[in-house]
This record gives sequence, C-alpha cells and structure tokens, in this order.
Amino acid sequence: MGSIGLWLIGGRGSVATTATTGLLAMQARVVQPTGCVSALPQFACAGLADWDSIAVGGHDIAEVPLRKRAELLAEAGVIPHRVLDAVGDGLADVESELRPGYHPATHAGSQAGAARRLAEDLRAFRQRRGLDEVVVINVASTEAAFPRLPGHETLEALEEAIAEPGRTVLPPSSVAAYAAFQAGCSFVDFTPSLGARVPALYELAVRRGLPYAGADGKTGETLLRSTLAPMFTTRALTVRSWAGTNLLGGGDGQTLADAERASSKLSSKERGLVALLGGEVTAPLHIDNVPHLGEQKIAWDHMSFEGFLGARMSLQFTWTGYDSALAAPLVLDLARFTAAASAAGQRGPLPSLAFFFKDPVGSDEHRLAEQFQLLVEWAGDL
Repeated sequence: MGSIGLWLIGGRGSVATTATTGLLAMQARVVQPTGCVSALPQFACAGLADWDSIAVGGHDIAEVPLRKRAELLAEAGVIPHRVLDAVGDGLADVESELRPGYHPATHAGSQAGAARRLAEDLRAFRQRRGLDEVVVINVASTEAAFPRLPGHETLEALEEAIAEPGRTVLPPSSVAAYAAFQAGCSFVDFTPSLGARVPALYELAVRRGLPYAGADGKTGETLLRSTLAPMFTTRALTVRSWAGTNLLGGGDGQTLADAERASSKLSSKERGLVALLGGEVTAPLHIDNVPHLGEQKIAWDHMSFEGFLGARMSLQFTWTGYDSALAAPLVLDLARFTAAASAAGQRGPLPSLAFFFKDPVGSDEHRLAEQFQLLVEWAGDL
C-alpha cells in the first residue's frame, strides 16, 4: 500500500498518545513492533502499509498538548523516557494535525453542521498529507449507553433529524462515524460506544463503499476470558459462576466511575462471556476507580466449575498491566488492516477483525484462537 492516515478521535488521550508515540518511535527505529499483531510473520504477504507511511492526526475536546500528555505517561511508567526524548519533533508534527472535536454541550448548531466540520478536517488532512487511505479510530472516553432512537433506520430519516439545530440525535461517537463516511474514510470503534452501529450508518458505509469495524478493544481481562473459556467448553466442564473485579485509575477510572458510562463496558463484557460459554452464567462484574493506580489496570477473576461426578473446583487469575500499552499496538494494527480492507474494496462491517474486539461487529465468534485463524485467512486474501 501507499501512505495512509490514522485519525484518532480522542487524539490527546492516553491510548492515542501511546499509539502515536509508539508509531513515531518505530519510525525512528528506536523500538521494535512488540505487541503489534500485524507485524507477525503470518501477515508479511498481506500488503499492509509500512510503519513509515502512516501519518497521524485527530480530533479531541481536550486541550492538553500531546507532548505534555506523553510526559505524564512517561512519569506513570507507560512510555520510556528514552523514547519520549527521541520523538519530540514527531509529536510536535502530530500536534499540528489535531483539531477541536465535537461535544454536544458546547456545539451551538445542528449535528449535521458539526459533522460537516469534522469531515472537512478529514478531507484537508488527506489532501495535505497526500494520503491514499484514511482510517478514523475512536479511542475517546466511553460514552453512556445511548438509545437507538426512531429515525436511525434509514439514512434519509437520520440526515433529516440531525439537520435540526439544537437536537441531539446521535452520540458523539456516531457523529464521528457519520463524518468519517461522508469524508470517504473507514471507521473503527475501539470503545463500547454506539459508533457506527446504527442502521443508517451501515447504509451510508455501503453506499460509499467503506468498511468499518468494532467494538470495544480486547486488551486485558476479556483477552484472557476468550482464551480460557474455550478450555472449559472443550473439556466439557460446566462453569457455574465467573466473577470479576476491575481496578483502574487514570482517565479510564474517572470515566467508568460513572455508572451510566460503565454500563456500556459491562454489557460488552457480559455478551462476550455468554457467547463463549454457550449460555447464561452467574457473572457479577465490578469496575472500581482506584486513583493511586494511575495508568495501571488490575483484573481479578474467580471461576467456579463442576467436573466429573459433580466435583466442585475453581480457577483464579490476576492480570496487571498498563491498558494504554496493551491497546496502543492494536490501534496501529487496526489502522493497517482496515486501510488494506478499504483499498481492496471491502465495505460494511469487517467480521474478520473480531480478534481485536470484545463485542465484534458482524461476528458471533468470540474464541481467540478461532478469531486469529479467521484473521490470518482473511488477510491472506487481501
């Protein structure tokens, strides 16, 4: 492929900053693509864009400079200081490509008007950088669950509704998806927000010949669940309960301390576990904000299961990591894979990218090994 653009919704957030810094560090030959699935030998012949050919821009409602955010992440242990020192000029270049995002509380006009502004930013980015493809990836804060209101079913009805000044028809994630499609860009939702999962936006993507993917990046606890759950089912062991607790700080901790926002994340996790185990299971899950953890995330799970002769047994695991460092390489992977899908003329949902998501659009497959095999086979046909 030629050059591609990675446009990040939430471009100054922790995940976006880590992804941007990591990409710049790879371009500067300071680090290797550790954690990047697309760098595995299985995808060497898929025709993916080179790391050097990726340019970054984005939208954000926050105003903290990208360099400052990167410094905070370095202090938190996510970004090595030697890496930060090597990419200063690159961060300044990306900073010049960040534009104000959309927030319904501060936008005075219609959502159609907001989308036009966002789409113009995307078109200008593509032209300015001479890009062949642009992939918009939503890594903004998780939104509260948004009702799928009447008027979302057809594109014409949706466009009529969002043209009304002062009316909030779509959440910001869906406004971003609409703007991306209008600008001729593919879209990926790395959050559990509504995003492109609106019938009218499916229609728009297909009309424009654009692919999209999502939802909710699979980085930690669910990654382990999608690996362990098949172990129980293939050994005919009956899982009676699967309880989990997530402890996290930083921006995610503050965001998910809001019960309405946390509900989207909890629902995404629950759907995946039910699908993996093949039925309902007692599965209480808690997300707690622990500010002193900073960027660190801890997941603790307890599984009770039943074996031969009704023997009761259990398994526990504790997962500790930096969520931004786990998410960032996947964001870069998704930019490469989605750009390749767009260049190949694929349109609508990309079920073969289910490997990356807790709640994959267009796919009912949640088992990690099977998802990976589907990804390999799909990439081989690009």
